[in-house]
Amino acid sequence: MTHDSELLFRYLDQTRQLYGNNLFIGSHTIQDLKYDKKNLESFCASICECQKCPLGSTRNNFVFGVGNPNADIVFVGEAPGEKEDKIGEPFVGRAGQLLDKMLGAIELRRKDIYICNVLKCRPPNNRDPLPNEVELCEPYLKTQLSLIKPKLIVSLGRVSAFTILKTKEPLKNLRNKTFKYEGIDLFVTYHPAALLRNPNYKKPAWEDFKMIRDRYLLKN
Repeated sequence: MTHDSELLFRYLDQTRQLYGNNLFIGSHTIQDLKYDKKNLESFCASICECQKCPLGSTRNNFVFGVGNPNADIVFVGEAPGEKEDKIGEPFVGRAGQLLDKMLGAIELRRKDIYICNVLKCRPPNNRDPLPNEVELCEPYLKTQLSLIKPKLIVSLGRVSAFTILKTKEPLKNLRNKTFKYEGIDLFVTYHPAALLRNPNYKKPAWEDFKMIRDRYLLKN
């Protein structure tokens, strides 16, 4: 990144902290600015000190996301858990280990895909995200997706699906369907933590991953 780009990001971040998230530039706001793929890391640096909601004061680490910045598939959970908050990386606990195995079963590794959450900070006691927290944090997810430009989003779990799709439909009714989010295909499947709690979900989750493989990997 050039020196001028660094100065621009620093200026925009300082202005956001002083005046809020909407910076008007002519007929556009800061949320309308387009980032290049190479600036995914810079985007993280510009928001990692976010204090827009109370979660900013209770987190240990801002959990932005990890993986391939040019990934065809982005997996999205609801929010960081305890281990993710300590380490600053999504899906690093038992659920993350299971996710790695599921990815391996369709010949994918973490470096092949991108993983993030709707919320970038852990809610206390791993409670569900609150509507105002989603409202404030979801624009970060949208910007991530605009930078990565994936072909598919995989929403992991009930809360992630409810948050992204703004629906209260049971997860079982959302599976085996293709939705659109930010113009990108979206599938819904079980969160790996749900499979650890209830092994009966493993078979349908495997069917979902095979569908991902068949529709978005084998044809490439």
